[in-house]
Amino acid sequence: MQKIRKGDEVVVLTGKDKGRQGTVTRVLPKDNRAFVAGVNVVKRHQRQSANQEGGIVSKEASIDLSNLALLDPKDSKPTRVGFRMEGDKKVRFSKRSGEVIDG
Repeated sequence: MQKIRKGDEVVVLTGKDKGRQGTVTRVLPKDNRAFVAGVNVVKRHQRQSANQEGGIVSKEASIDLSNLALLDPKDSKPTRVGFRMEGDKKVRFSKRSGEVIDG
């Protein structure tokens, strides 16, 4: 089970985008990386093709999961993530407030 998943609200802890918040759009578990909307935007030179315009394109690059922290659902501050069993389900919870992140 991943600590950070698609759709989670996260904050960047280090790097040029330190302190910026966004929603995780894609997670690459094998590479331990994630894409966050509006964060770590880079410029790429795109060659023109039959169905695509050429030029300089801005797109999001991936960020290492160790540089991201989940936002606590209670007070929107960075928190660490833990796992616990509730009945027969394994759930993620916020270590800051103890609140369950997903059902």
